[in-house]
Amino acid sequence: MKFGQQLRTSLIKDWYYHYLSYDDLKAALDTTHDTKTSSTNNNDSRRAWSEDDEKAFVAQLEAELEKVFSFQRVKSGEIVRRIKNSEREVIEVVGRIGEPNGQDPSEDEFLLLEEDLSDIIADVHDLAKFTQLNYTGFQKIIKKHDKLTSWHLKPVFATRLRAKPFFQDNYDADIVKLSRLYDLVRTKGNPIKGDSAAGGGQQNFVRQTTKYWVHPDNITELKLIILKHLPVLVFNPNKEFEAKDSAISSVYYDNTDTWELYMGRLKKTEGAEAIRLRWYGGMEVETIFVERKTHREDWTGEKSVKARFAIKEKNVNAFLKGDLTVESVFEKIRKEGKKPQKEIDDLEQLAREIQYRVISRKLVPVTRSFYNRTAFQLPGDARVRISLDTELSMIREDNLNGRRRAGDNWRRTDIGIDFPFSQLSPDDIERFPYAVLEVKLQTQAGQEPPGWVRDLVASHLVEAVPKFSKFIHGTATLFPSKIHLLPFWMPQMDVDIRKPAIKSVGIQRPAHSSSYATSDNLDEDSDDFSDDDDDEYTEDPQGSADRLRNARGTVAATNGHRQAAAERSNELDIEERIADLPMHHVDDYPIYDSEDEDDADALEEAWRIGGLTYVSELSWYYVRKVEGYLIRGLRLIVPVPRSTPMPNTTTSVSALPPQTEGKRFKAPPGKRIHVPVRVEPKVQFAIERTFLEWLQISILLGGIAGFLLNFGDSVSVGIAFAFTAVAVVFLLYSLGMYLWRVNNIRERRAVRYHDKYGTTAICLLLVVSVVINFGKTIAQDGW
Repeated sequence: MKFGQQLRTSLIKDWYYHYLSYDDLKAALDTTHDTKTSSTNNNDSRRAWSEDDEKAFVAQLEAELEKVFSFQRVKSGEIVRRIKNSEREVIEVVGRIGEPNGQDPSEDEFLLLEEDLSDIIADVHDLAKFTQLNYTGFQKIIKKHDKLTSWHLKPVFATRLRAKPFFQDNYDADIVKLSRLYDLVRTKGNPIKGDSAAGGGQQNFVRQTTKYWVHPDNITELKLIILKHLPVLVFNPNKEFEAKDSAISSVYYDNTDTWELYMGRLKKTEGAEAIRLRWYGGMEVETIFVERKTHREDWTGEKSVKARFAIKEKNVNAFLKGDLTVESVFEKIRKEGKKPQKEIDDLEQLAREIQYRVISRKLVPVTRSFYNRTAFQLPGDARVRISLDTELSMIREDNLNGRRRAGDNWRRTDIGIDFPFSQLSPDDIERFPYAVLEVKLQTQAGQEPPGWVRDLVASHLVEAVPKFSKFIHGTATLFPSKIHLLPFWMPQMDVDIRKPAIKSVGIQRPAHSSSYATSDNLDEDSDDFSDDDDDEYTEDPQGSADRLRNARGTVAATNGHRQAAAERSNELDIEERIADLPMHHVDDYPIYDSEDEDDADALEEAWRIGGLTYVSELSWYYVRKVEGYLIRGLRLIVPVPRSTPMPNTTTSVSALPPQTEGKRFKAPPGKRIHVPVRVEPKVQFAIERTFLEWLQISILLGGIAGFLLNFGDSVSVGIAFAFTAVAVVFLLYSLGMYLWRVNNIRERRAVRYHDKYGTTAICLLLVVSVVINFGKTIAQDGW
């Protein structure tokens, strides 16, 4: 959809005259039908852009910016006033509960308050969409101007945007207030009480966690939807909410020579650990949490566990170097006697293990993650916890390449929580383009999560990315010369994750309010003059312009597929969705090309080298093509059982249309993409049993050959040698396959483990030996 048309269909009717006049600005750039040239120029050529044209356009653009900025300020102030007014009303109504001489509030009063709050929530949503839509419009019209006129207005207008930053409003404080008020009204003045601390009471805990990416366009809407079901988890309800209260920073440790913790977490090996130091708030906080995450395989019957203990910031360096003993760390806690002795002993054991690993494995700080977290949870009830991490950034903490970023300290001190960390060079930071949604459930076996949670994670607002890790992603992107095995979600980074809106999921106004839609989809532009959309502003309100620049090239190709899948579930990840499709031309091939380059790439490289290398590669290229033709021909000729094609049904949970073919991703040069492979002990036993079965057949054939050799005639001697040769081939082939499978399972490689050709080839050899035996016997006896 063209942006002008999309703007007209997505705007709110009541705010029509306050939007950017995109069509007027676009018309001002078009000098094709200018009246000054129409009488003398018959071919409708474009007139050169003059200084007067530029002044007029800039004046018109300034007027539009002032219009949008003023309206956004007014509406924002109106929402703040409405929230304060609703707060007074809620406090007044709730205060009448249980009064001896008063009348308890009625059900209708709470319903009216809930409607009023729902209307404010819809206003916050609409204002966020208004801001996003107008900001996108300014980006596009400036880009169009610079392309058509060759006058570069982008740097100058970026300064004007900073002077009137209508797009930089942060709604987190409003969302926290609305959440508290809505929770009071929903529970009729009796909200659930409990410990709301972020980590003070959590030492060892197990959760079922699923992760999703959220496009910046959908962040505010997602928060508003969740707060209607779960209150925002306020860590300190006794103080006014501040922006730094939601900041979370973590420093991850690893060995920069072996990268053993990165590899272990990426491959999900049994017992793989991640060691990090985390703090909540700014750099001035004194309490640091030392954490260890341990991965457990499903077959062990255990769950992955995160364990941590608190330490004062001034003691961290001494503790990690071994100068401070574990007993000294917990000496004060023992004296206070506020915790059970068993819990203190467990914490001391954890501290000893972490200290030993840091020192013995030479672990140093490598990657920092920073984000602002909005957590939703009933206080004291961890059955459903949802967290949304925005402004996610990964920052280098190492001392490699001759730069002492952290020095001898446990973290670098030249940065704090001042996102977007403009003082850092591009090589030192990776600004993640999406928010990360984590849904953490503690449900009993067989118990389903709440229905609204299932609807939310299956909606257009999120993109499922199982096992996404901030540590893995940050380390892989910040150390390209050190890390050569990449996580499986890397190919998704260049794909636009937005999908058409599902009308059943979104912010709905109360029945008495305006009827305009509040959940319209905002697609990208494909205007008459538009190009590949490869230049955008760096002042993206969500810090995502750099990644969106790479993704827009695929929007046109994917919008058709996503439109057809608008109402389908999104619960499957990309591997499961592609596996669910009929693969017409991708015959039993891994999703990711993580091993070899394509034949065409190899041939092109050989052509560049020239000489015998090119001749040899070209020969093998044609040999492989002929081999492929022969194999396909044999498949058509050989009478083997074939699968029955199943008709497409309308109940498919795939997020792609049935006729879509799976995309085959390729790793960057010199890199491999790790595809998660589940390895259980029964897999090892299965390949051992297979090898023993092959070995048994080899021994049987060898025994037959020995019997013929010892008790047969002259013809039997030849036959015995034939059976012996087949038995030896059986033995060597089975041994080779066993070793190959063991090695690939150990390295968790996504390869074809089934034997596609070996069994057939060995059986053919056996048949040939039997036929020769039978033929020689007939020839000797004269039958």
